[in-house]
Amino acid sequence: MSIDSTIVMMARAAKAASIQMAKCSSSQKNDVLLNIANRIIDRASHIQGENQKDLSRAKKAGLSNAMIDRLTVTEVTIQSMARGLREVARLNDPVGSITKAWLRPNGLEVSRMRIPLGVIGIIYESRPNVTIDAAGLCLKAGNAVILRGGSEALQSNQALAGIIAQGLRDTGLPGESVQIVPVRDREAVNLLLAQDECIDLIIPRGGEGLIRFVVAHSKIPVLKHYKGVCHIYVDETADVAMAQKICFNAKVQRPGVCNAMETMLVHRAISKKFLPQMAKQLVDAGVEIRGCEETCRILPMAKQADKSDWPEEYLDFILAVKVVKDMDHAMSHIETYSSKHTEAIVTRDYQKARYFVRTVDSSVVLVNASTRFNDGGELGLGAEIGISTSKLHAFGPMGVEELTTTKFVVYGDGQVRE
Repeated sequence: MSIDSTIVMMARAAKAASIQMAKCSSSQKNDVLLNIANRIIDRASHIQGENQKDLSRAKKAGLSNAMIDRLTVTEVTIQSMARGLREVARLNDPVGSITKAWLRPNGLEVSRMRIPLGVIGIIYESRPNVTIDAAGLCLKAGNAVILRGGSEALQSNQALAGIIAQGLRDTGLPGESVQIVPVRDREAVNLLLAQDECIDLIIPRGGEGLIRFVVAHSKIPVLKHYKGVCHIYVDETADVAMAQKICFNAKVQRPGVCNAMETMLVHRAISKKFLPQMAKQLVDAGVEIRGCEETCRILPMAKQADKSDWPEEYLDFILAVKVVKDMDHAMSHIETYSSKHTEAIVTRDYQKARYFVRTVDSSVVLVNASTRFNDGGELGLGAEIGISTSKLHAFGPMGVEELTTTKFVVYGDGQVRE
C-alpha cells in the first residue's frame, strides 16, 4: 500500500473512532488507561528490546548524545509511562461537564458543555514516552489521535502502538482511537497535514524548525509553540535572597528546556547589590553571562551582549542580563522580545505584582516563583500535551481540559422566535 493510501485510511479510521470515543463513559476511558499501564509493565522487556534496535540505528547514524538520551527507554522510563497513565485516569473527566449556565428572559436555559475536539494529529521528535503521554491525554478527553513520532524512534513507537491497540480492544474501544504512522518517510508528515476533512487539530512537539515547517504546510489548525524566551524581572523591592534562589533555579536546574530563564532584567536601584552576588552563583555553576553595557560595568566577567542575544533561546548555560530603569522599561523589553511563554517578577510590592500580572501577555506569568513552574504537572493539570504560546484555542500548558472544546446546549419549553 502506498504512503498516500496509508495516511488517508488512518485519517478516515480515526474519524470513525472519534465518534465512538465521544460516547464513552469515564469508567471506560479510565479502564483502558489502566489496562495500557499494566501492559506497559508486563511488556517492558519487549519495549526495551525494540528500543535497542532504534538506539543501534541512531548510533550508526551519528545522532548526538542528547538525542540518544531522549530516545533511550530505561526501566525508569517504563515506570514513568505507566505511572503517568494512572495519574491521567485519576483526573476528572471534562467531557459532558457544564462550564457555564444562564436563563434567558423567555425561559430558555442556556449552557455550555465540554465535548472532545475529535481527531488530533501529533507530530513529535525522539522521546517514545511522548507516545504514551499523548495517547493517554487524548483518550481521557474522548478524542482519537494519530501520532507521528520521529523516524529514529519507529521501532519503540510501534511496540507501544501494539500495546495500546491491545488495551483498547480488551476494553471494547475502537483500536483505531490511537494510531501511529508506521513509516519513516518524511512525506508522511506532508500527507498527514493535508487530511483536513478528518483531522481537527495538529500539535507539533519539538524544535522551532519542526514547528515552523508544520505551520507552513498544514491545512489543519496548528497549536503553536515556537520557543521559550523566558524573562525574570527583579524589582527594586525584591527580597535579594529570594530573587537569587528563584533566578538560579530558573537558569541552572535544567537549562535545556523551554521554561528555563533566558533573560534576567534587574532594576537599576538594586543592580549593584544584587548582580555581583547573583553572578558569582551563576558563574560558579558554569553559566556564561552576556550583559548590557551597564551590566558589564558592574560585572567585569560578563561578555557584551549584542542584538541577537535578547530574542535568543539558548537552551544552555548562557544568560542574557539587562539593567532596566524601572518596571515599565522591563515590561517594554519583554513585550519586544518575549515568545509569550513564561515571565516572572520578583517583588515585595503587591501593586506592582498585580500590574505586571495584568499587563504582561504571556501564557504563564508568575510572582515570586521560578519560570520552571510552567508545566502541566507542576500547575496541577496532572499532565500536559504541550505548551501553547498562541491563543487559539488554548494558551499555556495543555492538559485534558484543553483537549476539549464547548458546545451550546439549550433547553426550552415550546419557545419560538418572534
